Amino acid sequence: MVNVVRAALVQATWTGDTESMIAKHEEHAREAARQGAKVIGFQEVFNAPYFCQVQEPEHYRWAEPVPDGPTVTRMRELARETGMVIVVPVFEVEQSGFYYNTAAVIDADGSYLGKYRKHHIPQVKGFWEKYYFKPGNAGWPVFDTAVGKVGVYICYDRHFPEGWRQLGLGGAQIVYNPSATSRGLSAYLWQLEQPAAAVANEYFVAAINRVGQEEYGDNDFYGTSYFVDPRGQFVGEPASDKAEELLVRDLDFGLIEEVRQQWAFYRDRRPDAYQGLVEP
Repeated sequence: MVNVVRAALVQATWTGDTESMIAKHEEHAREAARQGAKVIGFQEVFNAPYFCQVQEPEHYRWAEPVPDGPTVTRMRELARETGMVIVVPVFEVEQSGFYYNTAAVIDADGSYLGKYRKHHIPQVKGFWEKYYFKPGNAGWPVFDTAVGKVGVYICYDRHFPEGWRQLGLGGAQIVYNPSATSRGLSAYLWQLEQPAAAVANEYFVAAINRVGQEEYGDNDFYGTSYFVDPRGQFVGEPASDKAEELLVRDLDFGLIEEVRQQWAFYRDRRPDAYQGLVEP
């Protein structure tokens, strides 16, 4: 049976304020819907600058509750309007002192399905995330959406294979990987790690990166967002490395079962032999 899902992602430049940033993403989402997309994802903390280039308490102002904060509430309305599943990465405050790098997942009817909290938190020059975020504590959820089973893995997470595998074991058909990564730090890895994860776990990956330079540091976010299939092949060309872009691609979910039958990686796993991987 043919099971083609038209999917979208947005790589965006920072506008200077939250209201215009959200409005810009709403217009990208409406354009994706006009092109027939049924699912869309945005970049890491999409409604804010990448403030983690500095360590300043003023940036806690970007945080809001999930799902009852203003951004996720607005995205729920957008999902109802467009009939699309939306992956919404934001800076979450749970309660005083409890902050997370989070992505909410909203179904095509506007219902809130749940959240993923980033597990692996970097603390290196230009990426001072431990100053702001606690490590994720909500597991590795896979969301049963109108387009199929959707997982999320956020930015620095992508360097750790364990979470990719957990999402695959949970039945993910596509994993959105919203990111903010700079040219000098990881450009070599960008088109290596996510295709490798797509192959190892036999699902689609949507890799999203910011683009351009922002006011709080020298990080040069290089875009080149893309979709990759379970064979590790790009679906269409990656986006620009310099300009904002909306990508819309047709993903044949039937390829997932085809590849899993051909390569049989899940059949040949050896969880009985892996105990050492989780020892401290």
